[in-house]
Amino acid sequence: MKAKQIAEGIGGQLKLARKAKNWSLDKTSHFTGVSKAMLGQIERGESSPTIAKLWAIANGFEYPLSYFLGAAIDGEIQTQPEQESYDKGLFISTVFAYDKATNIEVFSITLTPHHEHVSQPHNPGVIEHIIVTSGVMEYLSDGQWHPLEKGQCVKFDAKTKHGYRNRTDARATFQNIIAYTKGAK
Repeated sequence: MKAKQIAEGIGGQLKLARKAKNWSLDKTSHFTGVSKAMLGQIERGESSPTIAKLWAIANGFEYPLSYFLGAAIDGEIQTQPEQESYDKGLFISTVFAYDKATNIEVFSITLTPHHEHVSQPHNPGVIEHIIVTSGVMEYLSDGQWHPLEKGQCVKFDAKTKHGYRNRTDARATFQNIIAYTKGAK
């Protein structure tokens, strides 16, 4: 998918979310912490937000991240979409969009060599599960970095600052299962 198509898709979802909540850009800015100007650019497809900005928007709306990244079709066998870059060094694809029955969504994330991504706290009740499928990486939880290798997995409460990094010369890929223990809207 081209960057312009991604930006337009995210912008369309943002418009729908604002309409559903009957929020102005000012009110949306207040709840998401993203400037009114940036929100306007995103809605018009003029700017493609980083994953950190998307999380801020999703948290503000109390929506799952996959709401803004695109949805999988229920009940059909699918081919995992190609990963898209939302930040330099981080590629992500939605494997399973948020499912209200299970309160989970699944992403495949690839970190390029020597890339670090730190996320701000998510809404209470968000638990992240990481399963490393290739390479070696580290995750940040409770203020400390912890190593993970292919085949290893971990889960942690995402209500505090957390992150992922790759300190090697090869790519690292992991599945990121996000569980909303309080459910998402």
